[in-house]
Amino acid sequence: MIIGRVIGTVVATRKDERLRGGKLLLVRPITLKGEDESSYLVAVDTVGAGVHERVLVVSGSSARLAEGMKDRPVDAAIIGIIDTVEVAD
Repeated sequence: MIIGRVIGTVVATRKDERLRGGKLLLVRPITLKGEDESSYLVAVDTVGAGVHERVLVVSGSSARLAEGMKDRPVDAAIIGIIDTVEVAD
């Protein structure tokens, strides 16, 4: 799983029919301290996430196991909105 922050949306008027109705969000992975990493990814939202929210993202075959993603051409899916993160020392 990847911890990330939603930084924007992606609009694609022409796309695979199986993606119709899915919201595409731009996510920047973050460290446990909340610092931005240099990469980003496009993920299908399955939980109603919004811009600036911290989210849990799954990728690869796990993304196709997310609710409503079976048989859809997705490589990343947002499966949770993070409330808090606690790291034990």
